[in-house]
Order: sequence, then C-alpha cells, then structure tokens
Amino acid sequence: MAAKSRASLRSRLACSISVLALPLAGMAATGTAQAQSASGASQDVIVVTATRRSETVQDVPLNIAAIGGDQIEEQGFEDLADALAYVPGINIVDRGGRQGNPIIVRGLNADPIGSGDGNNDGGGTVATYLGEIPLFIDLKMNDLERVEVLLGPQGTLYGAGTLGGAIRYIPNRPQFDSNMLQIRSSFYQYSEADSPSADIGFTFNHSVSDTFAIRGSLDVLQDSGFTDYSYRVREPGVSNPNPDFNNAADVASNLAPVRDADGEEAVSGRIAARWAPTDWFDATATYYFQNQDIEGRQVSSRRSGIGAGQYESALRVLEPIERNNELFALELTADLGFAELTSATGFGRYDADGQRDQTDLLISLEYSYESFPSFTAFTRELTENEFFNQEVRLVSTYESQFNWIIGAYYNKGEFVGSSQEFTPNYSAYVNANFAFGLTENPTDLEYFSTSNTELTESAFFGELGWDITDRLSITVGGRYYEYELESVSTVDFPLFEPPTFTALTLDEIRNLAFDPALAQSDDGFLYKFNIAYDLSDEILAYFTVSEGYRIGGSNGLGPCPAFDPAATQGACALAPGQQYGPNPGDIAQFDERQFGPDQTTNYELGAKTTWADGAVTLNGAIFLVEWTGPQVSSATVNANIPITINADGAESKGFELQGSWQVAHNFELRGTYSFTQSELTADVPFLVRTITPPGFGTAFENGEAGDRLPGSPETQASVFGRYSVDMADGAQLNYNLGVSYTGDILTRTGGRGSSVTLDSYFVANGSINYDAGDWGATLFINNIANEYIETGIRGTSLSNQTVNGHIVRSHYANVAPPRTIGVRFYYQFGD
Repeated sequence: MAAKSRASLRSRLACSISVLALPLAGMAATGTAQAQSASGASQDVIVVTATRRSETVQDVPLNIAAIGGDQIEEQGFEDLADALAYVPGINIVDRGGRQGNPIIVRGLNADPIGSGDGNNDGGGTVATYLGEIPLFIDLKMNDLERVEVLLGPQGTLYGAGTLGGAIRYIPNRPQFDSNMLQIRSSFYQYSEADSPSADIGFTFNHSVSDTFAIRGSLDVLQDSGFTDYSYRVREPGVSNPNPDFNNAADVASNLAPVRDADGEEAVSGRIAARWAPTDWFDATATYYFQNQDIEGRQVSSRRSGIGAGQYESALRVLEPIERNNELFALELTADLGFAELTSATGFGRYDADGQRDQTDLLISLEYSYESFPSFTAFTRELTENEFFNQEVRLVSTYESQFNWIIGAYYNKGEFVGSSQEFTPNYSAYVNANFAFGLTENPTDLEYFSTSNTELTESAFFGELGWDITDRLSITVGGRYYEYELESVSTVDFPLFEPPTFTALTLDEIRNLAFDPALAQSDDGFLYKFNIAYDLSDEILAYFTVSEGYRIGGSNGLGPCPAFDPAATQGACALAPGQQYGPNPGDIAQFDERQFGPDQTTNYELGAKTTWADGAVTLNGAIFLVEWTGPQVSSATVNANIPITINADGAESKGFELQGSWQVAHNFELRGTYSFTQSELTADVPFLVRTITPPGFGTAFENGEAGDRLPGSPETQASVFGRYSVDMADGAQLNYNLGVSYTGDILTRTGGRGSSVTLDSYFVANGSINYDAGDWGATLFINNIANEYIETGIRGTSLSNQTVNGHIVRSHYANVAPPRTIGVRFYYQFGD
C-alpha cells in the first residue's frame, strides 16, 4: 500500500478519490486542478499519464478513472475487485483467488460466467499494465502511487488486448529526498470462518545520494478462507464419494471434511533502484514478485443435488493451486529538449501448479467410469509462461500548437502447459469386473494433454494533436501491428498405451515441433480520432472514435482422428467440415482447434463539468461499441471441453454518469450510475452447448441476433459518503459509508441452455478511520448486511442427476465473501 508522509492524510483525502468513491473517480476524479471547495479551500488533484502526458483527470478528454495511493491505503483495497467495485461500467467476476477473475468493461464479454479454470488473462478484453509493462496480474495493491482505468478501446497507444479498455498499476518510485519505513497490518474475520486472517507488510525508501535511491516493499497475507469442502473423500479410488448420507458411520468412514478450505497464503513485494545522474536522464530498475498458495475454490454447491449449504463445496478432492509471478522492468527516460524519450523493457515469468476435481466430467461422459463405486478423478495442471517486452517512444515537449507521440513495440511470449488426469484404481476395477484390458500404470494416469504456443508481435504507433484554438483541439492516432502465432497440442490416453508410457515434462513439451495447421499470422491498422472543446473553464466536451483488438489463439486440444464407428471418441478438437458421427449431418460447423483475432470500434460522446466553484462535479458519457468477430465460448462436440470460437458480430451501447459534491469542508458525497446493453448482432450456430436428460447427451442451441451477452449487469449504481471530524490533538476521525447496486447478470449468452440468471444485489461497506499523521487505525465492515451473493455459475440444473449411484455435482456457484469485520493499522518512521 502507498506510504504516507508525516503530514496528515486529511488534506489529500478531503476531495481526492476515496476507495469507495472510485466509481466517481472514473470521470469525476477529484475535480479540476486547484478547484475551489465549498469553503473556498483548494482541492488536490490526481495527475495521470494514461495519454503518455501528465494531466489531471478532469483535463483528459477521455473516460478515465484514477484511484490515489492514499485512498488505496486508507480503505485497505487488496486487489482490483476491491478497488473497482464502485466504478460504473466495469464488472469483475469475483471467483476468489483460485480462478482468474474476468474484468468486463461495458458488457464486452461472450464467455459463460463459469469456473474459469486455467484463465489467467482477466477475460482478455482489458489489458493490464504494471508500470510501463503489459502484464496481466491480479496484483496485491501495496505501495502504489495510483491505479488508472481507461474505459473504451485503447488500441493505438496500448495495443493488443484493449478491446474494452486498459488498467495501469503505477507504483511509487524511489524518492531522492526521503528516508522512511512504514509498517502496516490488517486483521479481519469472515462471518463464516473459524479463524481470523492477517495481512502484514512494510515499505521502505532510502536515499543513498541526491541522485540514487532504493525503495522496497514486502507483504505477507494469511487469509483463512470461508468455504468448507464438506464432501472430500478420505482416499480417492478407495473411499466411496457417495456414502449413505443417513448413516453417520458410513459418512465418517468415507469422507474427511475440511473447514475453510479456500484459504490463501501470499507473499508479494518489489525492490526498485532509481538513478538520475543528470537533470535530463532518469532510470528505474524494478524486480516484482507475487507468490500465491491457494487452497481451493470460493464456491457454493447449494444448487447441486447433494444438499450442500451456502458456503459449502460438494467437490470430492481439495483443489489447491500455486501461482508465481515475476517481473524485471527497466524504465529509462531522457529529456531531449524537444521531446521526452522513454524506453520500457520487461522480462516476465508466470508458473502455476494446480489440482482439480475431474470426477463429474468423466461420469457425465458415460464411458464406464460411473460403474466404479469408488470412482474419484482429479487433474494436475502445470503452466509456464515467459515473455520479453520492449517499447520505445518519443513524446513532444516543446511549446506549439502541435504535439505528437511516436513509438515502436515488440513482444515475444512462450506459453507451455500440460494437464494430467488421474483415475485411482479405476483400470484395476474395470479390468477385474469387465475384462476391459486397460493398462494399469502405477500413477493411474488416464489422460495427458500438452500445449505449446509461441507469440511474436510488433507494432509502430503514433498520435498527432492540434490545438486549433485555446479551447478546441483535435487528436488523431494510428497503430500498425502484426503478429505470428505458432502452437502445437497433443493428447495421449495412457490406459491404452504400454505401461512404459511417460508423461512429457514442460521442457520436453517446449521442444515439440509446431503444428503448421495451427499457425496464425495477421496484421492491421487501428485508428483513433478525438475532438475536445472547452465550452468554458468548467465544461469540457469531447467526441472519440477508437479501436482495439485481441490476438487469436489455440484451444490447446489435440486434433480428432477420422471418425470410427467402432471407437469411442475422446477429448479432442474437430477441424471445420470433419465428420464426428454416423449421420450425414454430423459435420463440424467451425474450427474447434483454434480461433482468430477480434476487434472493437468505439464511438463516445462525453462531458466533464464542475460547478459551484469546484464543489460539484458532474461527468457523463454515451457510447456505442461495435465488436467484429467476437471470440465467444463454446464446447467441443466430443467430451464437452470448453473452447473459444469466433462469432460474426456483437455490440454494446449505453451511458455512464458520475458526480461528486463537497457539501462542506468535512463532508462529501459521490454517486454513479451506468446502463449498458450488450448483445449479439448476428446469429451464431451451435453457440451454447447443453445436454438432453436423462443422461448427458450433447445438444447445442444457436445464439441469435439480439441475445444479451453474459457476465455484466445492464444497470449499476453506487453512492458514497465521507464525514470528517477534526480532533483536539490535531488528528482526524473519518466516517466512510458506501453502497453499490449490481443488476441481474446472465451466465450464458441470451440466458440459453437452461442457464441461471444471477440476482441483482446491494452491498454496503463502512469504516471509521483515525488519522494521526505518523500513525493511523481503521475499523471496517465489508458486506454489512451479510448478503449471500452469487457471482458466477458453473453448469446448469440439468446436470443434477445421479448416475449408477454417483451424484453429479458440476452445478455450483462462485460466491462473494460474507460479512467481514476487521482492523487496520500503520506506523511510519522517518519522512
């Protein structure tokens, strides 16, 4: 979290964006530069660099939000889901720490809001940056100067992945005039947890000389979790996962429940060195890391047929995952007199090692797994991603009617992974009882898949601005990009292989030859146009047209062999036009092996206004986003494996409003409202995979033009209030209360496939903060009303079936945390 200076935070917090007020920060931020409050005192502002120039939020003719480091610290934001909960037009699907949490801006999402297994890209429509380096990470928000959120496509300056927008984490740089140490801690308890949680850390800054300084931070999180794995089997393949639940002895002999089995241990930090030997040169080298050990899913199996409670998982094995992120970044800036030269270099690495319950998928295939009474299956999934990234740009700095930016970008990434599926004692059972003749390997490995992808992309970009008059300006921009994508995927079935079969290591997978049939390459040009007009010193109007794009990819499945009526088809991907069944119409309609790029074009009209000498801010924007070739989720014909395909088109349209009112010098109110309609604009054959009970026979529903897209509400609103009291000792007591509203959310496109529509809900958070300058304490309550909130759904009620005594449990919900009560403290030495 951001370090405080010795001075009290109250002057900076008085009118800057509060954690709970972030929604207003998006467009309201903190008011115009040196705007006057109701009492006549000037208000502080947050300066952003999202346009590659330093400007206040109110002066940027774009829809941008900024959250200051002081607000992050006072309110105790841990991650993006906390920080962006009050920003209109954005929905972060809270799946807990184990799965990726999609960031959905302006309804641009076509994926079902399901389990999210294997996702580590934030949903792919929003790019995240750590400093100057593009890197998706759900960063623990410690020692940050600010977080910037750009709404709408940002393809010209930020490149791939910015279909809906971009988010930038801006860390505090080492300071040459500061020697300080801040110690911080947070202790809290979930209403459904047995034990408390803690987050303890420190930040230091040391000035070695007038030109060299170092800064570092370290934080350790011990989160207890609150989800019980009440149906965990004692020994997979031996214990009966479906005992007589009316017989306590039978249950106890087969099941070993675990309380609070979704806890998290995380260690995160950074060390940075900054050197500025001259007035015109500045260099910062930073090493970041974040290591997470997460015990399980944050889910509820209440919707399944087993009778679980609100915060209980019915899955049969624990589902831990270890995630490690590392980044080395080198940022150089040089003032050339006429322009500022910036070079940003990044080397990054991500690896993950996770386990999942795979029992329900295999039982629903009805291939014979269900014949084994003690059947329990689980996977082990390994991932390693590495990248090198380089950007160089020049930004004009001389006084002129014209200003410009030119730059070049290069990125090379490698993504390697494997999935191993284990079925303990299954082959021995079916061999003994049905004479299947399967290989009985010592590890019980039943399925093994690999994926290796290499991406190379480059771009040239630029913008040209013209201040036609003191009030009227125009900016045009463009980006030429090209990329090449190579990949290979394999699938093996060890139960049909010799006993000597050995799974490939990640290093061996990395050396596999790429499949020419999966090669992709593309190039294109993105443009931007913006016109801004200051109607007065307090009113700025703007119109923007901008584009964004996203790279295609492989679905990571091996190709299906030619159809054989005598064989059972396993998990594999069909090529377009490939036959998969005995009937003439059993022909694949699309490519299950890979998917192509997609692109958005955004049209936006907005205004940023201040009133009453800066005490009132009211901002708004209306938008239309056209989405070409959207990447949408579907499933394979064989084995119902989730994949991505391309549809013809979709669009999103709506408006966003934000306002703030400094009622008095010690009382502020903020509010937001957004309305978004996102839908398909063309039919999509075979989009939604469903089943036909009894049994799990595959069926598909077509997506139709006009179908609402899943994952985000049509309506969002929030209100936040902050009241401050000056204490006799010079300290300040702050009372904060925020309430947000989220409308209902579809979990599949058009609500098709017997899917669930998530209920709308309100959430209230409150805190009382004592700020004495060098030290402070906060009492906070999140989810004051202890609302039970479902944030995502896997499967549908059609899966609630029993097969040969096995209760299928694939229908469950992701849930938000219950009521949480805690305290935070900080103390700072030095300045």
